[in-house]
Amino acid sequence: MRKRKPKNRALLPDPRYNDQQVTKFVNNLMLEGKKSVAFTLFYDAMDIVKEKTGEDELEQWKKALENTTPQVEVRSKRVGGATFQIPTEIPQNRKRMIGMKWLIKFARARSGRGFAEKLAAEIMAAAKGEGAAVKRKEDTHRMAESNRAFAHYRGR
Repeated sequence: MRKRKPKNRALLPDPRYNDQQVTKFVNNLMLEGKKSVAFTLFYDAMDIVKEKTGEDELEQWKKALENTTPQVEVRSKRVGGATFQIPTEIPQNRKRMIGMKWLIKFARARSGRGFAEKLAAEIMAAAKGEGAAVKRKEDTHRMAESNRAFAHYRGR
């Protein structure tokens, strides 16, 4: 077990939008350490979003991220020989990370030509409240709601 928690490192904001959240998203998007490729894919996707919607692409992305960010999750806990799914609140930074990872995961799973188009399609769908990432959030919330009876096991 660690002696102390590691310090949070400061992230540099991205060059185009000057936003740290975009850098975090691109870091999750990156494969095999190829950050410049990840930035290129993200910016291409944002250009596609702007072209197709005609609205501010960063606002669309933030709205999509907000729509895919879960508020609660279920965690397994063993109590007296039985395993219960216990709904728990999620810390703010973990909420955002889960939302980002779902957005990326379901964009990769989409069918389409290139990844930039897949990501753009997932962002536009999530901004409208549709898409697989939003569905995953709703499923998670539904599961937490159905297991609300076991919430009293949270403190043990």
